[in-house]
Amino acid sequence: MDDLKNAIEARINVFIYGMEAKINGLKAKFKGNMEYLKKDMKGLKEGGTKLLQERPPNDEKLVEETHDEKKINVNRDFIESNIGLKTHHIPKIDTRKFYGKDPVTWILQIEQYFDLHDVKLPQKVRIASLYLEPNQFLWYRGLCSHKPLFSWSIFTEEMIAHYEDTKRNTFFS
Repeated sequence: MDDLKNAIEARINVFIYGMEAKINGLKAKFKGNMEYLKKDMKGLKEGGTKLLQERPPNDEKLVEETHDEKKINVNRDFIESNIGLKTHHIPKIDTRKFYGKDPVTWILQIEQYFDLHDVKLPQKVRIASLYLEPNQFLWYRGLCSHKPLFSWSIFTEEMIAHYEDTKRNTFFS
């Protein structure tokens, strides 16, 4: 009888240890998923903060567009209310086109133009894209295909990340 009791206790102990191992495994998996979710939420929060910072004054509508050749959808209300029906002239930029070198300086120059001419946030990416050399314009089109609607800050971050040459660009070069 004692042998039977010992055998049952041994099986119960094995079962308990197995259950504890499974619970510990689930806890570790849950903890890993929580870390992933925390990182994801942090990224969403940062992106939302950037979008809120770039929100146009007076709750103006953002230009919503796709860069698909077959389907171009521009928010006409925004253009008519902020630019006018082909009566607003944007002066020509007297600056170099971006050819893939020194993106930070190019961005600073074009931002000076935007400040001088009071260019609205939704227009900045479209105007800047007109001043890209052909190879850089291809990069921009690829970016548009991955992110159909993006802000000026996302555009500049992506440009710097893609074209920045940290060995060549120093404060004095």
